[in-house]
Amino acid sequence: MAIHVVFVEPEIPPNTGNIARTCAATDSVLHLVKPLGFSIDDKALKRAGLDYWPFVKLEVHESLDDFMAKYGPEGENRTMYLATTKGKHRYTDVQYKDGDMLLFGKETAGLPRDFIAKHEENAIRIPMSEDTRLRSFNLANSANIILFEALRQLDFPGLE
Repeated sequence: MAIHVVFVEPEIPPNTGNIARTCAATDSVLHLVKPLGFSIDDKALKRAGLDYWPFVKLEVHESLDDFMAKYGPEGENRTMYLATTKGKHRYTDVQYKDGDMLLFGKETAGLPRDFIAKHEENAIRIPMSEDTRLRSFNLANSANIILFEALRQLDFPGLE
């Protein structure tokens, strides 16, 4: 088992490349949900992931519906946490377990609002300034922040 990082419709290649590198280094699984704002062969994507791509446990899904058909509904061995600025809970307030999935939306719009509404009990957020001009954190940074909290809670399984 592992923690799963799910990028739904990512648009910026370096964000995906950066989290791919993190997933490889932490034995986490990376899921990319189409449509993607770039080609997986994109040079910027490859550059950001450096030579880590062969070590990435990668799954690509045709749509959010296809992803949910395969991995939803949640089971007792897995919870899906939706990272959103609209989250009811701070990301540090939940108890992560092996097999959990961390879902992140595209850089310009986040996760679909109707999807968040259906799963609002599992919507988590990273605390940030109340200044309304500041919309959100960078996607790759957000994924790293939450992933490492989950790994910390699990005592960094398999990592030295």
